[in-house]
Amino acid sequence: MRFVDEYRDADTARALSARMADLCEPGRAYAFMEVCGGHTHTIYKHGLEDHLPPEVSLVHGPGCPVCVIPMGRVDDAMHIARQDGVIMTSFGDMMRVPGSHGSFFDANAEGTDIRMVYSPLDSLKIARANPDRRVVFMAIGFETTTPSTALTVLRAAAEGLENFSIFCNHITIVPALRAILDSPDVRLDGFVGPGHVSTVIGCRPYEFIPRDYGKPLVVSGFEPLDILQSIYQLLRQLRDGRCEVENQYTRVVAAEGNPVALAAIDEVLEPRPDFEWRGLGRIPWSAMQVRERFAAFDAERIFAPPGARVADPKACQCGEVLTGVIKPWECRVFGTGCTPETPIGACMVSPEGACAAYYNFGRLRHRGSTSTQRGDDVGSVDPRKADPRKADTRQADPRKAVIRA
Repeated sequence: MRFVDEYRDADTARALSARMADLCEPGRAYAFMEVCGGHTHTIYKHGLEDHLPPEVSLVHGPGCPVCVIPMGRVDDAMHIARQDGVIMTSFGDMMRVPGSHGSFFDANAEGTDIRMVYSPLDSLKIARANPDRRVVFMAIGFETTTPSTALTVLRAAAEGLENFSIFCNHITIVPALRAILDSPDVRLDGFVGPGHVSTVIGCRPYEFIPRDYGKPLVVSGFEPLDILQSIYQLLRQLRDGRCEVENQYTRVVAAEGNPVALAAIDEVLEPRPDFEWRGLGRIPWSAMQVRERFAAFDAERIFAPPGARVADPKACQCGEVLTGVIKPWECRVFGTGCTPETPIGACMVSPEGACAAYYNFGRLRHRGSTSTQRGDDVGSVDPRKADPRKADTRQADPRKAVIRA
């Protein structure tokens, strides 16, 4: 399966755009939130906004775990890392997230031992190689990465590896979506649901959204045609007067999710009574913590970080970007004081952050206009001039499609 050929066909994208335009009700505006940062990255990289009818706008959600971690948790991690004999390990995109006294990279430059890893299992290797040091893994991410952390703790317990622990910052998507829907500042017509998270939790946890809030959700893949088809499905639901959870990403996501991964999470971790999110504040039961049974592997119990709440810099508007109140380029420091090289806020750090994606793919010049730029593969298009007969909008095998400009 070659995704470059099969999910990026420009003609199919243009035809989908025309079909979307036909579904739009005259005089009505549609606002859809793409929850996942991976979707935001694809949208900007491939110029998908240029393929949407003018009635449709996208709101960028809080689905980037690095972006929503508050500065206080970064400071707590620094506190742990600076303890005698500690080696802190972290994923690469966490290394540049600023705390109130700098980032992990800054702490490294000052002599703190913080190492980048690609997997929590790499942290176990470091712990085995350094039996006289205490190795702490900075565990972050939604349900996508939580199973690997849980399985690593189980492996450490099986080996009796007493010098390994995790600083757990794993968060869960459903409480965040509920907080967004309860916010009076965010007005949405539907959701492009997260694909990677859904491979673990399935589709059923989202059923409260149409049931309680009257908003449709379509779980989406990450290729350009995936996202365009998901937006088409949302528009079709609204046109038909339906409101339900649909699964566009059927080649990967099952309704029940991944039972093995869910069982591992449940064995090692439990819901945390409350957790602070950048931009959303404190959300009850929105994160995970280590169960008492595995307390020996819980860095919070071992090192007792202060847990102080730290306000974002006054110039930073990450919170407003994460909740869709403003677009990245509307932030007062975007592209000037805040760039990927000198980030003020976390949204500019991770490639999945809306600000970084907007900056890296040149959308600053876009500012809401159409047909001014071309994406990598798809290119700009007037959706009303495309031939709708070329679009296959069914849940068909996308391998039969061909996206090149």
